[in-house]
Amino acid sequence: MGIREDMPLLARHEGVWDGVYTYYNAAGEKIDEHKSRLFCRFKEGSEHPYHQTNHYTWDDGRTDIREFPATYADKRVWWDNELIKGWAAEVGLDEYNRTVMLYWQRQGDPSLYLYEMIQLSDDGQSRCRTWHWIRNGNLETRTAIQEKLVSRDWAAIEKEMEAQAV
Repeated sequence: MGIREDMPLLARHEGVWDGVYTYYNAAGEKIDEHKSRLFCRFKEGSEHPYHQTNHYTWDDGRTDIREFPATYADKRVWWDNELIKGWAAEVGLDEYNRTVMLYWQRQGDPSLYLYEMIQLSDDGQSRCRTWHWIRNGNLETRTAIQEKLVSRDWAAIEKEMEAQAV
Protein backbone atom coordinates (compact mmCIF):
# COMPACT_ATOMS: atom_id res chain seq x y z
CA MET A 1 0.00 0.00 0.00
CA GLY A 2 1.04 3.60 -0.53
CA ILE A 3 1.03 6.72 1.57
CA ARG A 4 -2.52 7.73 0.61
CA GLU A 5 -3.95 4.31 1.48
CA ASP A 6 -1.94 3.95 4.70
CA MET A 7 -2.53 7.54 5.85
CA PRO A 8 -6.01 8.52 4.59
CA LEU A 9 -6.42 11.30 7.17
CA LEU A 10 -3.14 12.91 6.17
CA ALA A 11 -4.17 12.58 2.52
CA ARG A 12 -7.21 14.76 3.35
CA HIS A 13 -4.73 17.58 4.12
CA GLU A 14 -3.53 17.71 0.51
CA GLY A 15 -3.90 21.17 -0.95
CA VAL A 16 -3.18 24.81 -0.19
CA TRP A 17 -3.90 26.23 3.27
CA ASP A 18 -3.93 29.89 4.36
CA GLY A 19 -3.55 30.66 8.02
CA VAL A 20 -2.09 32.56 10.92
CA TYR A 21 0.67 31.39 13.27
CA THR A 22 0.64 32.92 16.76
CA TYR A 23 3.54 32.26 19.14
CA TYR A 24 3.34 32.50 22.94
CA ASN A 25 6.13 32.25 25.48
CA ALA A 26 5.90 29.93 28.48
CA ALA A 27 4.12 32.68 30.45
CA GLY A 28 1.38 32.86 27.78
CA GLU A 29 2.46 36.23 26.36
CA LYS A 30 2.21 36.68 22.58
CA ILE A 31 5.71 37.01 21.12
CA ASP A 32 5.14 36.73 17.36
CA GLU A 33 2.45 36.37 14.71
CA HIS A 34 2.54 35.93 10.96
CA LYS A 35 0.42 34.78 8.03
CA SER A 36 1.08 31.59 6.13
CA ARG A 37 0.33 29.76 2.91
CA LEU A 38 1.17 26.05 2.99
CA PHE A 39 1.35 23.70 0.04
CA CYS A 40 0.78 20.07 1.12
CA ARG A 41 1.60 17.78 -1.80
CA PHE A 42 1.42 14.05 -2.32
CA LYS A 43 3.65 12.73 -5.11
CA GLU A 44 3.49 8.95 -5.01
CA GLY A 45 6.35 7.21 -6.74
CA SER A 46 8.65 10.12 -5.91
CA GLU A 47 11.69 9.97 -3.63
CA HIS A 48 9.67 12.37 -1.46
CA PRO A 49 6.03 11.22 -1.62
CA TYR A 50 5.06 14.04 0.75
CA HIS A 51 6.39 17.55 0.24
CA GLN A 52 5.28 20.63 2.12
CA THR A 53 6.26 24.20 1.31
CA ASN A 54 5.53 26.93 3.85
CA HIS A 55 5.35 30.59 2.81
CA TYR A 56 5.37 33.02 5.74
CA THR A 57 4.66 36.79 5.70
CA TRP A 58 4.85 39.27 8.55
CA ASP A 59 3.07 42.61 8.71
CA ASP A 60 6.44 44.41 8.64
CA GLY A 61 7.17 42.97 5.17
CA ARG A 62 9.46 40.09 6.14
CA THR A 63 8.95 36.82 4.29
CA ASP A 64 10.32 33.30 4.56
CA ILE A 65 9.85 30.13 2.51
CA ARG A 66 10.69 26.70 3.93
CA GLU A 67 10.74 23.38 2.10
CA PHE A 68 9.93 20.11 3.87
CA PRO A 69 10.37 17.13 1.53
CA ALA A 70 9.62 13.86 3.33
CA THR A 71 10.01 10.15 2.87
CA TYR A 72 7.41 7.56 3.83
CA ALA A 73 7.78 4.28 5.74
CA ASP A 74 5.93 2.31 8.41
CA LYS A 75 2.79 4.48 8.24
CA ARG A 76 4.78 7.61 9.03
CA VAL A 77 6.05 10.56 7.08
CA TRP A 78 9.74 11.19 7.90
CA TRP A 79 11.71 14.44 7.67
CA ASP A 80 15.46 14.74 7.77
CA ASN A 81 16.68 18.00 6.25
CA GLU A 82 18.91 20.92 7.22
CA LEU A 83 16.23 22.35 9.55
CA ILE A 84 14.44 19.40 11.22
CA LYS A 85 14.44 15.67 11.80
CA GLY A 86 11.19 13.97 12.81
CA TRP A 87 7.97 12.26 11.80
CA ALA A 88 4.20 12.58 11.40
CA ALA A 89 1.63 9.86 12.11
CA GLU A 90 -2.11 9.55 12.32
CA VAL A 91 -3.45 8.99 15.83
CA GLY A 92 -5.24 5.65 15.64
CA LEU A 93 -6.87 6.12 19.05
CA ASP A 94 -8.92 9.03 17.67
CA GLU A 95 -12.12 7.26 16.65
CA TYR A 96 -13.23 10.43 14.84
CA ASN A 97 -10.18 10.37 12.52
CA ARG A 98 -9.31 14.03 13.03
CA THR A 99 -5.85 13.92 14.62
CA VAL A 100 -2.34 13.84 13.19
CA MET A 101 0.66 14.01 15.56
CA LEU A 102 4.16 15.21 14.70
CA TYR A 103 7.46 15.09 16.52
CA TRP A 104 10.55 16.89 15.36
CA GLN A 105 13.82 18.19 16.58
CA ARG A 106 15.76 21.16 15.26
CA GLN A 107 18.96 20.07 13.59
CA GLY A 108 21.99 21.19 15.60
CA ASP A 109 20.00 21.88 18.78
CA PRO A 110 19.44 18.61 20.67
CA SER A 111 18.06 20.48 23.71
CA LEU A 112 14.96 21.56 21.73
CA TYR A 113 12.17 19.33 20.43
CA LEU A 114 8.59 19.91 19.40
CA TYR A 115 5.30 18.02 19.40
CA GLU A 116 2.54 19.16 17.09
CA MET A 117 -1.10 18.12 17.05
CA ILE A 118 -3.22 18.82 13.96
CA GLN A 119 -7.02 18.68 14.14
CA LEU A 120 -8.82 18.55 10.78
CA SER A 121 -12.47 19.64 10.71
CA ASP A 122 -14.99 16.99 9.70
CA ASP A 123 -15.71 18.82 6.43
CA GLY A 124 -11.97 19.11 5.67
CA GLN A 125 -12.19 22.87 5.11
CA SER A 126 -10.34 24.06 8.21
CA ARG A 127 -7.76 22.84 10.65
CA CYS A 128 -6.10 23.98 13.81
CA ARG A 129 -2.64 23.06 14.95
CA THR A 130 -0.78 23.44 18.22
CA TRP A 131 2.95 23.15 18.78
CA HIS A 132 4.66 22.66 22.11
CA TRP A 133 8.33 23.64 21.97
CA ILE A 134 10.22 21.91 24.79
CA ARG A 135 13.79 22.74 25.76
CA ASN A 136 15.63 20.60 28.30
CA GLY A 137 12.30 19.16 29.45
CA ASN A 138 10.60 22.54 29.99
CA LEU A 139 7.97 24.28 27.91
CA GLU A 140 9.57 27.18 26.06
CA THR A 141 7.00 28.24 23.46
CA ARG A 142 3.49 27.38 22.26
CA THR A 143 2.36 28.01 18.70
CA ALA A 144 -1.34 28.17 17.76
CA ILE A 145 -2.21 27.93 14.08
CA GLN A 146 -5.62 28.41 12.44
CA GLU A 147 -5.95 27.51 8.75
CA LYS A 148 -8.55 27.41 5.99
CA LEU A 149 -8.36 25.31 2.85
CA VAL A 150 -7.85 27.45 -0.25
CA SER A 151 -7.83 24.66 -2.83
CA ARG A 152 -7.09 20.97 -3.20
CA ASP A 153 -5.42 21.77 -6.55
CA TRP A 154 -1.98 22.81 -5.29
CA ALA A 155 -0.44 22.37 -8.76
CA ALA A 156 -2.72 25.01 -10.32
CA ILE A 157 -1.95 27.53 -7.58
CA GLU A 158 1.79 26.85 -7.90
CA LYS A 159 1.53 27.57 -11.65
CA GLU A 160 -0.33 30.84 -10.93
CA MET A 161 2.35 31.90 -8.45
CA GLU A 162 5.15 31.03 -10.90
CA ALA A 163 3.44 33.02 -13.67
CA GLN A 164 3.07 36.05 -11.37
CA ALA A 165 6.76 35.87 -10.38
CA VAL A 166 7.90 36.18 -14.01
